[in-house]
Amino acid sequence: MYRKLLEVPPGRVTTYADLAAAVGLRGGQRAIGNIMGRNPTPGIVPCHRVVRSDGRVGGYAYGPRIKEGMLSAEGLEIARGRIRDFEAIRHRFGAPRRRARRGGRDPGGGARP
Repeated sequence: MYRKLLEVPPGRVTTYADLAAAVGLRGGQRAIGNIMGRNPTPGIVPCHRVVRSDGRVGGYAYGPRIKEGMLSAEGLEIARGRIRDFEAIRHRFGAPRRRARRGGRDPGGGARP
């Protein structure tokens, strides 16, 4: 369910805090880091695209140099462990849109205009 909503495109990064907020884990940056560290399929679930809020690369199960290499291969520039132009390439998740209910009513219960 969350996979498509939480996808971070190649060449972009998100933060542990942004990802925690997107799944409703208020203050859950550390939990997200622990989850990412246990990712059994890093080639399928690209956890290397999750970085620290200050633009530093942060940890990675296979080591920070591997993470830096993967990010560099996607076109990101990294200098001294920090992503260059971090805010410009930072991916932020929008609030999930609620689906309209059947019967012509919107999620808020009012009739459609």
